[in-house]
Amino acid sequence: MSQDESFFAKATKDKAKIKAVLEKEIKPMLAMHLGSLDFIDFKDGIVKVRFQGTCKGCSLASLTLKAGIESILKSKFSNIKSVEAVQ
Repeated sequence: MSQDESFFAKATKDKAKIKAVLEKEIKPMLAMHLGSLDFIDFKDGIVKVRFQGTCKGCSLASLTLKAGIESILKSKFSNIKSVEAVQ
């Protein structure tokens, strides 16, 4: 396996692991408030998500993003620098 192939294989595994944490740990918490999110991408240490439901446009979404989602993901993955919400 070339260096490029191993990089892409690791990136694919990282995305799958991040998606699993979002599905199993974060989405259920958001669902309690009728919200949700979609995983968009993980690149260069930045996870991108899109809020759905009542989370979309909520005044506390930025707090949820940084103090909740980003904190949980950073505690589980050392290669995550930040989590950003996209439209």
